Amino acid sequence: MDFIFTQRFKKSYKQLSKDEQKTLRKKLELMGENPHHPSLRTKKVQGTGAIFECSINMSVRLTWQYEGESILLRAVGNHDDVLKKP
Repeated sequence: MDFIFTQRFKKSYKQLSKDEQKTLRKKLELMGENPHHPSLRTKKVQGTGAIFECSINMSVRLTWQYEGESILLRAVGNHDDVLKKP
């Protein structure tokens, strides 16, 4: 599956630590094969129609949505910050 990166995602990615970036890249590989892989702990964001969140680690979350045959990566970062504006 292909990914589309929003500007917000690109900016947030740069603010992650090197270890978090590495973990995120591994999780994106899993997501490309199966967006609902159990280790991603994917679930819909409450109050949104089609936005999902998944776990990168215990404190970092990723929000995304389907965009046709691709996945639009919306935001990545601290759990609370990302889910305020998914």
